[in-house]
Order: sequence, then C-alpha cells, then structure tokens
Amino acid sequence: MSGTILVGVDGSKTARRAAESARDIAAALNASLHVVTAFDADRTRVVGIGSDEWIVSNAESAERVARTVAESLGHQIIVTYSAARGRPADALIGEALKRNASMIVVGNRRMKGIGRVLGSVANSVAHNAPCDVYIANTDDAD
Repeated sequence: MSGTILVGVDGSKTARRAAESARDIAAALNASLHVVTAFDADRTRVVGIGSDEWIVSNAESAERVARTVAESLGHQIIVTYSAARGRPADALIGEALKRNASMIVVGNRRMKGIGRVLGSVANSVAHNAPCDVYIANTDDAD
C-alpha cells in the first residue's frame, strides 16, 4: 500500500506514541505520513511585550504542534503537516477525504472506562472514516 497515512496529534504523550506508530506503518508500507492537529475555532489574540505586539491564532498554535511532531519523526519517509478546523474526529475525517488517505492512525486514549461511554476520537473515527483505521495502543505513554 502506498499513498498517505494520516495521524492526529494534540501535543500529548499518547498522541506522540500514535504518531510514532503511524511513522513505522508508513515506512513499512512505503507511504507518506501527514500529521494533523485540530483546532476548534480560529480565535486570535494580541500578545504584547513592551512596545511589540504579535497576533496569535489557534490555527497557528495547532500548526506549530503538528510541525513539531512531524519534524521529530525522522526522515525515513515523507512527512507533511497541517492544522484542520473542527472537532478532532471531524477534522481527521475531513483531512482524510481531502488528502485521499489510505489510513488514519489514532491512539486508544479514552477508549476505556467512562471515556468509552462518553465517546472518544478513536471511536468516532473508526465509525465514520472513509478509509482504514489503525488504533495504536498508547496506554503506556501516560
């Protein structure tokens, strides 16, 4: 299988573990990897230090998270990154459609206990994805 494998990250240790699994799968399948971070709304704020001001947005922060993870995964394969607007599961599914992804990799965070009842990103993606879904075991990343 060649093509694109997509992985969602949020800066957590469990998401990092899922990204490492996605990298390994992509390398084994001769696929590229796309790292994506979701953000809920494009809110901006002005940050000022002295006479300097910067405009910071949620989209920029999300893209920074995705870029940091993408750059840390090594150079065995082609790795790209982006930020996507929406709830995490919806953003991942939308990016998979947009990029014609072969697979989405998510971690199993919140798939046990009360999280199973309330729902999880992995559960939502698994039930609605337009492609294969791999749920990486990230339990020991906590």
